[in-house]
Amino acid sequence: MVQETSDLLVQNQLTPPRVNVLGVGISAINMSMAIQIIDTWISQRDAHYVCVATVYTVMQAQRDWRLRKVLNRSGLTTPDGMPLVWLGRFHGYTWVDRVYGPDLLLAVCQHGLSRGYRHFFYGGMPGVAERLAQRLSQRFPGLVVAGTFSPPFRPLTESEDAEIVAVLNEAAPDIIWVGLGSPKQDWWMAEHRGRLNAPVLVGVGAAFDFLSGSKTQAPGWVQRSGFEWLFRLLQEPRRLWRRYLIYNPLFVASILLQLLHLRNYPLDDTNSI
Repeated sequence: MVQETSDLLVQNQLTPPRVNVLGVGISAINMSMAIQIIDTWISQRDAHYVCVATVYTVMQAQRDWRLRKVLNRSGLTTPDGMPLVWLGRFHGYTWVDRVYGPDLLLAVCQHGLSRGYRHFFYGGMPGVAERLAQRLSQRFPGLVVAGTFSPPFRPLTESEDAEIVAVLNEAAPDIIWVGLGSPKQDWWMAEHRGRLNAPVLVGVGAAFDFLSGSKTQAPGWVQRSGFEWLFRLLQEPRRLWRRYLIYNPLFVASILLQLLHLRNYPLDDTNSI
C-alpha cells in the first residue's frame, strides 16, 4: 500500500484524481497521501487550501454553484464522511480512506514536529482555540504554535478583516487551521488565500471543539461504521436534526440517480473521473 500510494503521487504529480460526487470533486486520497501533499506544499511554499468534506458539505453545494467552485478549486477536498470513502472505492480507487478533520490535524501536528512546522489556530468560540493549542502542546511537546484567534460571530468590517490578515501574516505560520464550520470556513479560505502568506490553510470545523474537549467525539468504531452522524444527532438533536434527517436521505436518493445515469452532475474546475 505504501508503494502504491507513492507511485500514485508520482504519477499524478501530487494532484490526485477526484471522484465526482454530485458535482463535487472529492480527492481520491488517504491520510498518508494528504500528509505528503501538505509536506510538499510547505517545502515549496505553494499556496493551497484544503476542504474537509462531509455528506452535508456536498448537499450544501447542490444549492450553491459558487460553493461547488470553492470546493472544486481547492488543493484537496478530502473524504471526511464514510459514504464519500465508499464512493471513492466503488469507482476503483481502492486506496481511498477517510481523511477526517480531527485526525488530519493530529497527524499533521505529529508529522510536523521534526520539521518545525508553525501552526496557527483560527476559529471556534471564545477560548476554544487557546484550549486547543494548549492541549495539542501537551500532547505533542515541542509543537510550535504561532498563534490563536477566535473571530466574532458576525460579519467583519473591512478594517477588522485587514487587521486579522496582518496578524496572521505577522505570525508567519506554515499552516493555518480554520475552525469556522462548513461552509463558512470554505468561503473564508477561498476568499483569503491570495492575501495570506501561509502556504496551507485547512478547514477542520468541529475538530476545534472535539480536540479542545468542548464536545465529545464519537468512538473510533462508530466513526468507521458510518454512523457518526447518529452519535452527533443524539448529542445535539435541536441543532443537527435537519442536517441528518433531511439531507442524508436526499444524498442517498441523489447518488442513486447519479450512479444509474438518470441525472447528470457536471464537475468543473478539477480533474474528475
